Formats: sequence, C-alpha cells, structure tokens
Amino acid sequence: MKSVKLFYLRGCPFCKRALQFVADAKAAHPELADVEVETIEESEQPEVAGSYDYYYVPTFYVGEVKCHEGDITSDEVEQVLRKALQ
Repeated sequence: MKSVKLFYLRGCPFCKRALQFVADAKAAHPELADVEVETIEESEQPEVAGSYDYYYVPTFYVGEVKCHEGDITSDEVEQVLRKALQ
C-alpha cells in the first residue's frame, strides 16, 4: 500500500469537505479503511509543504505523485484512496 499525503489549510472550506470525503469513503468502503492519510496543515508545517510542488489546497499525493490539486468531489477522493491500494 502506498502512502497518501493530504495538504490542507484549517480555514479552507474545500479542505474541510475533502477531509469529510476521506472519512465518508473509508466508512462506506471497508477496503479503504486501512489507507493511512497523513494530513499536513501547510501553515503549521511550511518546511514540509514547501518541499512539494503544488499551489492549491487540498492537494493529495499518493507516494510521491501528485494525484489531485484543488477542489475535489467525493468520487475523486475515493479514486485517490484506491490508487493507494494499487
């Protein structure tokens, strides 16, 4: 299983929704429950955030590959989590 990183900002409504979509996908699909998502609040961890190439939040990386950047749907979150299983 590959690692998943989610870069977000605490006050961002799109990020809040993405975090809820992650929880919803794990609850709805038992096979996704074990996918670990490391959440990185970019203003609290600027040294980590600065080492990745993205502009918008939320941004998902699977392994070291950027899979999604910016506003996201629940289906797209599920796809990101499934990539981690491959």
